Amino acid sequence: MSRRRTVGTKKKLALLVSAVAVAGGGAFAMAATSNAAQTAADSTVCQGLATALGNNQSFIAGQKASPDAQSAARIANREAVIAQIKVQQEASGCVVGESAQDSQVTPPAAQPVTQAPSPAQTASPAAPAAPAAPANGQQVCTGSTVTLSGEAGAPAASSNQFPAGTTLRVTNLDNNKSTTVQVTSVSGSCALLNNAAFEQVREPGKFLIRRALIEKVG
Repeated sequence: MSRRRTVGTKKKLALLVSAVAVAGGGAFAMAATSNAAQTAADSTVCQGLATALGNNQSFIAGQKASPDAQSAARIANREAVIAQIKVQQEASGCVVGESAQDSQVTPPAAQPVTQAPSPAQTASPAAPAAPAAPANGQQVCTGSTVTLSGEAGAPAASSNQFPAGTTLRVTNLDNNKSTTVQVTSVSGSCALLNNAAFEQVREPGKFLIRRALIEKVG
């Protein structure tokens, strides 16, 4: 009887140790999962930082493709901005170095053909007329998001659609805060705000304005 009890006790201890080991392994796996860096798809903050990084990388690529006398200084400045964005990505628990380009207006889906085209329609189309420049006070870049460039200085913006000297008013529709700034340089999106301008319209802890109203006012 004593020997059977001893064997039974050893088996129970072995099962208990195995259960503890499995539980410990599961806890370790959960901890490892919880410590994984977030991607732009997981977090609004990470998406904003990834977009800012992509905009600056696009700007550098453009300067390298068409350099001028100031390109080297601009590139050095944007590389410093990228380094700071990566620091913010790490501090925010995001994937460091993840980049995403700012999305512009999505082109409309192709419409199905309901009837055969007429001979006039099959002729070579005339060259389309150049679009008219938006008037002052007109909403522009409908559907664009707005993020920050990471640059210092007085409130300003950069743009891929408007020349330097253009005045834009950017309104964050989530808190109804607005800022009016001049475009001072080229970037990879319709309106990219520097740090001072973005602080005037941002929501705490966010690096991306999803619902933005952008107007050309001068």
